[in-house]
Amino acid sequence: MSTVILTGLPVPGSPLNDDLRSLGFDVHPAAAPDEAAAVLAGVPAGQRVAVVDSGFVGHVHALRLALTDPRFDACAVPGAFTVQPAARAALDAAVALPADGSGPYADRLAAAVEAGGTAVQRPELGSLVAAVPVDGAEREAAAAAVAAVDDEAVRLRSAVKSRDGFFTTFFISPYSRYIARWCARRGLTPNQVTTASLVTALVAAGSAATGERWGYVTAGVLLLVSFVLDCTDGQLARYSLQYSTMGAWLDATFDRAKEYSFYAGLALGAARTGDDVWGLALGAMILMTCRHVVDFSFNEANHDATANTSPTAALSDRLDSVGWTVWVRRMIILPIGERWAMIAVLTAFTTPRIVFYALLVGCAFGALYTTAGRVLRSVTRKAVRTDRAAGALADLADSGPLAESVARSAVRQPLRLFFAALGAALVVGAAWIQPYGNWTVTMCALLYVVISGSVVATPLKGALDWLLPPLFRAAEYLTVLVLAVKADVPGALPAAFGLVAAVAYHHYDTVYRIRGGSGAPPRWLVWTIGGHDGRVLLTVVLAAVLARDAFPVALTVLAVFVALVVLVESIRFWVSSGAPAVHDEGEPA
Repeated sequence: MSTVILTGLPVPGSPLNDDLRSLGFDVHPAAAPDEAAAVLAGVPAGQRVAVVDSGFVGHVHALRLALTDPRFDACAVPGAFTVQPAARAALDAAVALPADGSGPYADRLAAAVEAGGTAVQRPELGSLVAAVPVDGAEREAAAAAVAAVDDEAVRLRSAVKSRDGFFTTFFISPYSRYIARWCARRGLTPNQVTTASLVTALVAAGSAATGERWGYVTAGVLLLVSFVLDCTDGQLARYSLQYSTMGAWLDATFDRAKEYSFYAGLALGAARTGDDVWGLALGAMILMTCRHVVDFSFNEANHDATANTSPTAALSDRLDSVGWTVWVRRMIILPIGERWAMIAVLTAFTTPRIVFYALLVGCAFGALYTTAGRVLRSVTRKAVRTDRAAGALADLADSGPLAESVARSAVRQPLRLFFAALGAALVVGAAWIQPYGNWTVTMCALLYVVISGSVVATPLKGALDWLLPPLFRAAEYLTVLVLAVKADVPGALPAAFGLVAAVAYHHYDTVYRIRGGSGAPPRWLVWTIGGHDGRVLLTVVLAAVLARDAFPVALTVLAVFVALVVLVESIRFWVSSGAPAVHDEGEPA
């Protein structure tokens, strides 16, 4: 149990003690700062500890935000301050200082801890009340302000993302927040809801794989149910402040696993009726993954860039002031809510081939729209890209030992984006034009390795260098797709789908580690699975030396190897105590 030290003389009739106990705190009174120091000395160093002024008046949810959020080492609202074990030393040092000064003791401790270099989170309270009145009149006014605001309604509203898609905002969140509250009151955790969402999506994929109309209808319904649960798990985490490292990992990876598993289910179902759409399924997965890499690379490149003076950004800000344009621009990029709704409806009433055609057209338009806007922002802005941004782009590039060997001896490449695009076009184009197994493709793959190494030889601080990681992703994934198509044997495209899925998981895992501030996966992992350059060359060589019938087996073995290596390391990382609890609070893709 966590400990709270209630400082000051008790206020008759105050519900504060009961409120704190309802939040899971063991309450210890302390009439003066020296008594608070004595109580603190008896609290184990591994416990969360809070200091709250006994005169505190406010909503229970204000206390919950200040005292129970696991994401922050130190957090405060007026009259209440808490630290987790990581910041305990800073609190001990603040308590040891002279207790001089005015104002609530909790506020003075928070200021001292912050002055000592420890960040103190101060949550936005909005209409919630958190105050320490100094007399009866102020106390009555604060109590009236508390009574005027329903903190449960505020808690429900704040459980929903502040920025979300049109379909999610108007068709899911109005009722999913109540499902989240229902789950919280029954002791369910966000991880359990996330797992239920995954299981539901996998059952949906299995239903689609039947190839029967009843299976497609069931799959469409279950996919929507899975999406409702997908929204519910995040809302449950925000409603009950149940953030965790495991939850961050599940939240970061399960969306892609659900969607791409459903693609596979549709492809299997179509195959049962004699329609081979594995190429379309793989193409849809490649398009979605490359689109996400564009989003991630651009955001990381500009995460801490300065002097954003882009006219395109200014135009976007002006459009944001016109309400209807905000929703239109969010919808046309086909974010996850709109995309899953479209997939569900089309699955129920049409065929897998039509589903994939719609996906490819819709997602291609969304990708072109967002990428064009970001290119315009990048070429028209005046900004200084930092070493952190350049390092993140280098990690997202996923260069293996071959490319890094070239990079160590290469000179500065002023036109690196052009040459990267040229290298990608060479290897993919050669694989498409040349017959299966032609060694010309291998020569182009070797040239691709050299080019991809040379373009990352110097820090990626150019205006458009954020396009390099998605270019490398497109080159690798499309090479696998084209070679599988050219092999033209049963099992080649499903094996290619599995390989791209395994590699894509590695790339998503890299993104979410960087976003969490933990850096990219270890270099030994990238080297073990070859980097994008090594995998491209290996795949091309396999196609050159193996017979067509053996190629799917080789792709399957490679997919299993990559999946095992990256999954074991990813699971080890995300369940470790050092992994950050990062949860998506913005608009999903």
